[in-house]
Amino acid sequence: EDEITSVSFSPDGSKIVSVSLDKTVRVWDAITGQAALPPLEGHKERIYSLSFSPDGSKIVSGSWDETVRVWDVITGQAALPPLEGHEHLLYPVFFSPDGSKIVSGDGNTVRVWDAVTG
Repeated sequence: EDEITSVSFSPDGSKIVSVSLDKTVRVWDAITGQAALPPLEGHKERIYSLSFSPDGSKIVSGSWDETVRVWDVITGQAALPPLEGHEHLLYPVFFSPDGSKIVSGDGNTVRVWDAVTG
């Protein structure tokens, strides 16, 4: 249940984030390999996708619970309430190049969210 499903470097290369079947997002120090934050919890199902914001301050994650979650990299807290509206398992989630939008996709739908207000 703790199998890692996706990983990514932060834009500045100082952190690594991983998501896994255990429903957690984990942030690691890229130099030491130690956890930079406690596990970020909130998804109710497996997480398969993640992306850093261009400035590295936020992480977006997409889960089989059909929600998108946005996390603050400094505090480890949710930056927004869960973004709901998908009706199928979520796979891709990405920030726009300027960080103002989030795009997410399931088997039938692509949704665009405001990265500040949801």
